[in-house]
Amino acid sequence: MRNWDPDDEAAWEAGGRLVARRNLILSILSEHIGFSVWSLWSVLVLFMSPETGFGFSAGEKFLLVVVPTMVGAVLRLPYSYAVTRFGGRNWTVFASAVLFVPTLATLYFIQRPGTPLWVFLLIGATAGAGGANFASSMTNITGFYPQRLQGWALGLNAGGGNLGVAVVQIVGLLVIATAGSTHPSYVVAVYLPLIGVAALLSALFMDNIDTVRTDPGAQREAVRERHTWWISLLYVGTFGSFIGYGFAFGLVLQLQFGSTPLEAARLTFLGPLIGSLARPFGGWAADRWGGGRVTLWAYIGMLAGTALLLVASARESLGLFLAGFTALFVLSGIGNGSTYKMIPVVFGLGAEREVAAGRDATRAFARARRLSGAAIAIAGAVGALGGVAINMAFRSSYASSGTGDKAFWGFLAFYAVCVVVVRKVYPGSARGGRGAVRRAGT
Repeated sequence: MRNWDPDDEAAWEAGGRLVARRNLILSILSEHIGFSVWSLWSVLVLFMSPETGFGFSAGEKFLLVVVPTMVGAVLRLPYSYAVTRFGGRNWTVFASAVLFVPTLATLYFIQRPGTPLWVFLLIGATAGAGGANFASSMTNITGFYPQRLQGWALGLNAGGGNLGVAVVQIVGLLVIATAGSTHPSYVVAVYLPLIGVAALLSALFMDNIDTVRTDPGAQREAVRERHTWWISLLYVGTFGSFIGYGFAFGLVLQLQFGSTPLEAARLTFLGPLIGSLARPFGGWAADRWGGGRVTLWAYIGMLAGTALLLVASARESLGLFLAGFTALFVLSGIGNGSTYKMIPVVFGLGAEREVAAGRDATRAFARARRLSGAAIAIAGAVGALGGVAINMAFRSSYASSGTGDKAFWGFLAFYAVCVVVVRKVYPGSARGGRGAVRRAGT
């Protein structure tokens, strides 16, 4: 579609809204399945025991969770660029169909006891493509919606995708509850037809729009913007926490409290579920009160939630432990939405300053939209690496002390740094995001 301009209110009301909504729904579907495939190993490790022929250690299981997280983070930048090169519809079809590779490989080898760890690590690496789907999806949807609605639209898109983490864990729970903990292939098999459906619907009903086709230098330009890196740091703490805790939660329950696979599966989906549902609220709240303000309070709450985990660990209280993790999932979900909303606001304010200085408004705001898409990709990639750090911190903490306390102290310190960053750089003192950044140049 050429000459797409979501900020043209007449065109938006005349049919643009329906086009954007259709693409958003299908984008959510594709991203949701991508997140589920990305998260498969957070469920499959619960099945891996000597009884199933996979007697991997706790450290090896954390590696199986870390590898797809890391690869998904690294692939986010090329995936974001690819959607600008090939078009939103075209790339969504590819990004959905390519998920057949890790799913079929996992289905084959998970039924063969004695398969060495390195084979599963390679397969887990290919599952990282599911996590990269997020970057191309978010870049695409940014182009469909006017700035005033981007917080809500991006929140829905990301939240619907993030729900894939919870849904695959619910599938795992149902399999363990009905068939026992010796049939991990059942979990994998559920997603084969869904991948085909997502690819087909994307091919039939999504659109390519010219505003998404940015020049290849957009990411290089965004790298030079200091706010790209401040927001990336904040996204490490929000999305990195969400995906890191979501992938590790089941293993942490087994190691910290000796939970059985069924007991762990009954609890692991709750955190990602409520965190995903909280993300659109974070985008909406940022639209109304400013991304900086919402993100600040999210981080303050995450400090309190982490402190509660340390208390729960000291008292060996499962109830307090679950309460602390629940708070972290909710607040990281809110922070995900509010942090992403800050990106178009930052570059939009930069465009306003350029117009005030005499630059052509069309060019200035086109540049702002281009940089927003590129910054979203960079922040998404860097943020996902936070999930790698969380799982590596847990692996080291449990290996050295048998508890997660050392990891929790590290998370507490990082969240404190993020509070300082938000307070100093993004006060978020005005409604709807206006004033959410200081009037210094971007």
